[in-house]
Amino acid sequence: MQEDKIYEYAVIRLVPKVEREEFFNIGLVMFSKKEKFIKVEFHLCPDKFRLMHSKLDYGAVMTNLESFKKVAEGKRDGGPIALLDIPDRFRWLTAVRSASVQTSRPHPGKSRDLEKTFGTLFRELVL
Repeated sequence: MQEDKIYEYAVIRLVPKVEREEFFNIGLVMFSKKEKFIKVEFHLCPDKFRLMHSKLDYGAVMTNLESFKKVAEGKRDGGPIALLDIPDRFRWLTAVRSASVQTSRPHPGKSRDLEKTFGTLFRELVL
């Protein structure tokens, strides 16, 4: 019988006007230390983005999200943070910040199938 794997996840949020603290969910980052697992996905709907009446540039936000993903995946072109180990990258990605791309606080969970759980959480919290 397959045992449960402990994981943490955080929702990636777009905060178009940081001073108003309004946001909408645009992605998910999930990690499991024991399984050496980290995954990031995002979906930024252009129509929803335009409804936020923000001065943010869609292309710039997408570039930031791609950089976020490069850090999570440990890509060399993700900069020095991307070269850290998985738990340190997750902690850096989920650190409190006052930028337009933020994350929720991390939440713990257990799963027998991390990929399946990631997909379920992504559909429920982002799409």
